[in-house]
Amino acid sequence: MYFQQGKTQCQSAAKASLSERSGRRIDKGEITVGQNNDRHWRTREDPLETHWKTIICPLLEDNPALTPVTIHEYLCDNYPEQYNTKSLRTLQRRIKQWRLTHGPEKEVIFRQEKIIAEMGISDFTLLKDIVITICGVIFEHRLYHYRLVYSGWCFVKVIHGGESFAALSAGLQDAFWKCGGVPAEHRTESLSAAYNNHSEQKQFTMQYESLSQHYGFRPTRNNLGVSHENGAIESPHGHLKRRMRQAILLRGSHDFESLDAYQSFINDIVVKLNRQHKARIDEEKKQLNPLPKHRTHDYSELSVAVTSSSTITVKRVLFSFDR
Repeated sequence: MYFQQGKTQCQSAAKASLSERSGRRIDKGEITVGQNNDRHWRTREDPLETHWKTIICPLLEDNPALTPVTIHEYLCDNYPEQYNTKSLRTLQRRIKQWRLTHGPEKEVIFRQEKIIAEMGISDFTLLKDIVITICGVIFEHRLYHYRLVYSGWCFVKVIHGGESFAALSAGLQDAFWKCGGVPAEHRTESLSAAYNNHSEQKQFTMQYESLSQHYGFRPTRNNLGVSHENGAIESPHGHLKRRMRQAILLRGSHDFESLDAYQSFINDIVVKLNRQHKARIDEEKKQLNPLPKHRTHDYSELSVAVTSSSTITVKRVLFSFDR
C-alpha cells in the first residue's frame, strides 16, 4: 500500500515493519502477507548425518550416561576430517532431543507436603570430617537428630555407641518431652533398632511398637533405596554439621572437658537453629498431641546365660562378675 502511494521500497517496508528484502519478495509473489513463513528446511548440511544412526545412537543405547562431550571427543578422534568444535553444539541439541524421546525414564519425585503437627522424622548421623576429643581423647560417637517436618524444630542428642533401640528410644523420648508434644507420625529410615530388616515383610520390633503405642504416634519408614524420602532430615544434617564446624572454629578448640560440656555446646547450636523458625514452631507446638503421664523405658532387655566363670556375653562383648 505504501509502495503504491509513491513511497520507496525501503520506506514502504519500514512502515510495514518488514525488511526491504521481504517487501521485494511480497511484490514478486514469493510470499504473501499473513502466511506462515516458518523455515522447515536446512540451511546447511547436517554434520551428524553420516554417523547419527550407525554410531551415535548405538552408543547412547548401550551407555545412556555418556555425555555429548565424551561422544564428540570420540568422533573427533576417529573421524577428525568430519568433526570439529563447531559440531559440538549440534550434537548437544540432538542428544538432548534423543533423551527426551528414547532415553531412560526419569524418576518422578513429588514434593513432600508439610502438614502441621503431622510428622516428626529422625535419624542417626556421623561426624565423618569433624574430630571431637574429650580431655584429649578422641570421642567416637554419633548424633541422634530429630526434626518436626512442618516447623523445622530440631533436637540433637550425643550417642556414645551404635544405633541401638536404647539410643533411639532415649533420643526420641527426650525430643518429645523437650518439645512438649507428639506428632501424629514418626518416620525413620530402616533402622534395625525399629524394624526387623531380616523379615520379608515390613515388621516393627516389639520394643519400637510398644514405644509407638505408649506415645500414640504412627510409626513409618522410608522405602528402601529411596534416599530423597529422607530429605527432611538429611539436608538438615548438613546444616547442623556446618554450624558445628563454624562454632568449633570460633571456639578455637574441638576438645571438651566432659560429655556434658560437649552436649551443652551442641544445645547452644540447636537453640540458634530453632530461633530461625520460631513463629512456625510456636504454631505447630499448639497442635501436637499431648504427652503421656510418664516416659517409658529406654533400655533393652536380654536373656543371657551366665557361664561357670561368672561371665556373660552381650552383643559379642564379654562381661564378668565377682562371685
